Amino acid sequence: MANISKGITEDVLKNTINWFFSLQNIQDANDIILEYINKLSLPNIYKLDDKYSHTSSDGQKFNVGVNSILADYSFKYFGQLKGISVYSFIDDRQALFHNTVLSPGEREAAYVIDGIMKNDVIKSFIHSTDTHGYSEAIFAIMHLLGVSFAPRIKKLGKQRLYCLDPRASYNKFDYKIKPDTKINLKLIQDNWDDIIRLVATIKSKTTTASQIFKRLNSYTKEPKLYGALKEFGRIIKTNYILTYIDDVRLRQRIEKQLNKIELSNKFAKAVFFANSQEFRIGSTEEQQIIVACKSLIQNCVVLWNYLYLSNVLVSQSAEERALLLTIIKQSSVLSWRHINLHGEYDFTAANDQALSQLIFDLGKIQRLKVA
Repeated sequence: MANISKGITEDVLKNTINWFFSLQNIQDANDIILEYINKLSLPNIYKLDDKYSHTSSDGQKFNVGVNSILADYSFKYFGQLKGISVYSFIDDRQALFHNTVLSPGEREAAYVIDGIMKNDVIKSFIHSTDTHGYSEAIFAIMHLLGVSFAPRIKKLGKQRLYCLDPRASYNKFDYKIKPDTKINLKLIQDNWDDIIRLVATIKSKTTTASQIFKRLNSYTKEPKLYGALKEFGRIIKTNYILTYIDDVRLRQRIEKQLNKIELSNKFAKAVFFANSQEFRIGSTEEQQIIVACKSLIQNCVVLWNYLYLSNVLVSQSAEERALLLTIIKQSSVLSWRHINLHGEYDFTAANDQALSQLIFDLGKIQRLKVA
């Protein structure tokens, strides 16, 4: 990289990596980018409401070319090689706010709550995943944390529906959809205090939800607490499925938000182009740093796109601005074709005429208000 860059040497690069490229520093840098996006008005055109934030998460597989604790075989994704899964989170304004590295054999559902609780800049109101990120226990904990869980569940028609009254009592009604099984309310009531303590532990960030789920799944016989948690989650899941079937706008919103994380995964492949998109580092901490750097680059491009579009909008008339806003709202800022990711990296001071012309009018941009 030093050989194709201006204004930086190999020694400076090595010193920067050794002293500044810690996971916490990169996460803090990401938070600063997110906080600046929060100050802009343009990103809010992708939100349904100022206080409404719809987030989503999805996993992406990468090959690992060295020995690694997390790397494992998966013929579907890696063939005869080993790889890892990178689980990323994005909000409705297309900003990445959390990611983690896990083994491809692990269930992604255990890490959904980790991403929601980890970041303090983005507050999620509703969160969507695909089928791999859903479980009945996740429904329960997300509900008690005050976050609506709205996954896209594969083969929804085969999902079991649950009821509070005996199943036979519904036969007298001419319902097109009837419940399959009665909820074990006594199990929930007997373990309710433990459920509340578990949620309080996650809420206070004493430990992560993924660690709790790993412990609960490690027993030969399922703990009563875990059974009660799933029973409560079945109530929430049943209500959600019935709402999902009935609400077309909700289905469209979920699909649209999941499309954003999938587009972000394509963007990640474009950023992570070196070494044939393969991890050449084995330690988990360094893999986390690589993934955090990837997200930082993506967020920088997203912020630049918002600044550029905002800079264009402030110079337009009210009629032209309304037309441009309509076009922007129907498109995506997860665009990188105008970025030469394979080009020359310039670390020189931005004092020449060519670079000075790219400086945005930040005062006007921050005063910009869009409906």
